[in-house]
Amino acid sequence: MSTAAVTISERAARRIGEILKGEGSGAMLRISVEGGGCSGFQYKFDIEHARTEDDMLITRDDAVVLVDSASAPFLAGSELDFVDDLIGASFRVNNPNATASCGCGTSFSI
Repeated sequence: MSTAAVTISERAARRIGEILKGEGSGAMLRISVEGGGCSGFQYKFDIEHARTEDDMLITRDDAVVLVDSASAPFLAGSELDFVDDLIGASFRVNNPNATASCGCGTSFSI
């Protein structure tokens, strides 16, 4: 797997910034990958106020995103986007490493 950086779309940065403003000073969004979901792995989103030394830090405008070292290889080269369509509003990870994903876009396989 590549070690390319994770990027944040302009729409996602704007929405993350809105969310973090309501979470207090120093709030960051953590994206991680866990085993599970209907395709083998699933994305998890959490609000954090502390960073560990092995976290990857990604910033764009008011958005501050953390990715832990174990999740980074699974997310390499991915773009975090925010989609607001007929089925609802959600963050979507456009992951070039995923060979399959579920219909809801929250789980994937490699």
